[in-house]
Amino acid sequence: MQVEAGAITRDFIRGLHQKILLLVGLVIMVFVVGVYAIVQGSYDIALRDIISVIFGGAQGTSRVVITSIRLPRVVAAVVCGAGLAISGLSIQSLLKNPLGSPSTLGISQGAAFGAASAIVVFGSKAISVTAFAFLGAMTATLVILALASFRRLSPEAIILAGVALSSLFASATILIQYLATETELAMVVFWTFGDVARSNWREIALTTGLVFVATLYLIALRWDLNVLSLGEETAKGLGVKVERIRFSGMVAAALVSALTTAFHGVIAFVGLIAPHMARQLVGDDHRLLIPFSAVLGALLLLTADTFGRILIGSGALPVGVITSFLGAPMFLYLLVRGYR
Repeated sequence: MQVEAGAITRDFIRGLHQKILLLVGLVIMVFVVGVYAIVQGSYDIALRDIISVIFGGAQGTSRVVITSIRLPRVVAAVVCGAGLAISGLSIQSLLKNPLGSPSTLGISQGAAFGAASAIVVFGSKAISVTAFAFLGAMTATLVILALASFRRLSPEAIILAGVALSSLFASATILIQYLATETELAMVVFWTFGDVARSNWREIALTTGLVFVATLYLIALRWDLNVLSLGEETAKGLGVKVERIRFSGMVAAALVSALTTAFHGVIAFVGLIAPHMARQLVGDDHRLLIPFSAVLGALLLLTADTFGRILIGSGALPVGVITSFLGAPMFLYLLVRGYR
């Protein structure tokens, strides 16, 4: 028995080391894609120029393009992708529903409604658009949390309520577009496309700080989330405060997804796809699932943005369109799989 237990321990440690090496490899892939995104474009930049900028040597056009255009876009894609993935993982784990994400709960649609309202009422003022988008996303979140708290909705009912709320906000946004002028309509449509190139360094720093705090909080809950995956009654029997954790975790996920959507527009399905990709690689252990989801979300969004900016040829294909093309088949697959 001792020999068998020792063999199981060795297999576990070996598997853990392999997964850590895989995580390191994914981080390297994010770095490589980021460097490629900086180098390639309508204005080609040599790799030595990037190194020179890092050490403060490069001047002129190359420095402006790197520090003011491409590097902020790369960092924003990494941070936004990781944040949406962490939000999606939190929602899926807390609700025990594979279809949970900021898009399916109506958070993204609430942000779109808030932005559309601000554009029509206040015009193109960036501050008001961002503030109203954040307010719309948090309104959707508060409605969901209120229904969950006061009506004691099941996790499945919360997802259905989110779908209904998404439809409501989407219809309200269409109504605003119908009443808007041609210029306002173009601005609303452009905002809903999703674009990681909109934010400046201050907004990127704010998003990074919030994503970092939310990730640390989720890591602190890793054991509770593992127990919760065994069932709500089992978790309560082991002393896990399910309602409190579900409420706080949903608030953290909503804050991250609301801020990223307010700054970058609607970027759908990243929060849905990345956690499932991570589960295929490492299983349901949140000690590994959290960092894998964050890295895969960053890699997915950065690759999609680089693909839309460079490989398509137009240089301006919205990243939200690409992630929707990737996410819609995945959503249908999960839906069919769930019913089976």
